[in-house]
Amino acid sequence: MHGMIRLVETQEATVKGGGLPEIQELLEAERPEGFDLAVAPVAMKSGSTELTATGTFARRDQTRMIEAETMDGLRTLVPDGWQLLYVVK
Repeated sequence: MHGMIRLVETQEATVKGGGLPEIQELLEAERPEGFDLAVAPVAMKSGSTELTATGTFARRDQTRMIEAETMDGLRTLVPDGWQLLYVVK
């Protein structure tokens, strides 16, 4: 039985801009290499037209395969800070 695991790591960046296209550009400029933008809620303060977004970037480039005889065995091989993505028998 084989399992694919991935490092779980996130980083955040807060940006301010005048519209959604600007927010998207600013967040892309803040994106660390190997990370994807996972979520970016946008807020506008009352009485203002400025948008604020806090982008959460998740690492997606650190994966590896593990192998064990059973599902419980696979789970015990997943190190802290990693997640099991899928299992192949």
